[in-house]
Amino acid sequence: MGLFLLRRLGVMLLTALCLTFVVFFLTNLPPNLEKLAKTQGNNRMSDADVTSWLQRNGYDQPLLTRYGEWLGVVPGWQDPQAEGRTGRCADSGRPEARFCGVLQGNWGYSSVFREDVSEIIAKRLGLTGKLMFWVLAVMVPAALLLGVLAGMREGSRTDRALSTVSIATTATPEYVSGVILIAVFASSAVGLKWFKGTATSAMDEATFTNFALPVLTIALYGTGYIARMTRASMAEVMTAQYIRTARLKGVGFPAIVMKHALRNALIAPFTVIMLQFPWLLNGVVIVETLFNYKGFGWVLVQAASNNDIELLMGASVVAVIVVLVTQLISDIGYVYLNPRIRIT
Repeated sequence: MGLFLLRRLGVMLLTALCLTFVVFFLTNLPPNLEKLAKTQGNNRMSDADVTSWLQRNGYDQPLLTRYGEWLGVVPGWQDPQAEGRTGRCADSGRPEARFCGVLQGNWGYSSVFREDVSEIIAKRLGLTGKLMFWVLAVMVPAALLLGVLAGMREGSRTDRALSTVSIATTATPEYVSGVILIAVFASSAVGLKWFKGTATSAMDEATFTNFALPVLTIALYGTGYIARMTRASMAEVMTAQYIRTARLKGVGFPAIVMKHALRNALIAPFTVIMLQFPWLLNGVVIVETLFNYKGFGWVLVQAASNNDIELLMGASVVAVIVVLVTQLISDIGYVYLNPRIRIT
């Protein structure tokens, strides 16, 4: 296991470097840098002024050098015509430092929010983490219950009914189900003012009335997908030879399901559940926008639409780390759930 973890950590590190470099390359294309210069300076800047601004701020250096500076493995750049060190290290408030990149804890400064990137990401990630927790608390038990009940007796009325519900929830996009839930349970047109139509107040204090609708909107979409996977896995397990043997030995049906079938049936859904973490982190932008809940996904969209390079890079790092870590946890959990898998 130790050698496996070391190999996986090495692959994760290499993958993270490659992905962050791709994002760095795309965000530092000449049109983006020109837009950044005009945003920070003046929209009426001439081409010469843009070139001068980029030179003063170190954007005229080679791409690999600037990536190394951002990462923190290359010293901060120096302007030969200026006294002392300028650029990334000076902007970080540590002009005496030689290295001041992500590895040193300097994630940069947001050109849109006028705050440190690390502070923005920490705050918004906490808000999305709160949303993710309650979505998983609702989605996972409901999906597993529906999937197990449907797969226990394949082809029965219960199976067909639950499968229809699962397909309907998965086929309905969040922006459709969210609007329907708001119209039914939060709009004065229908009269059921049970919940609030926005979740802005939930950013400070989450309650049942201001947080139920966004949680339910996301949970409905993911529940159907996990339930379908659980149902397929459960139906396959129930036809296995050892299940037939247990039936012939007179073992009761509830005992067969709980003691023999359930663990093996959860192997595939476990992987699917772990894949929900990256989706919940980055894929709930529509829901956050619909309910005016300014979490991590909302910040990622703001950074991309406003050409906030430092914030976009910081958010990309977090997204990459979450994907890689969840994949690692998924592989380790798969080994423990399936004893037939051996790590070499």
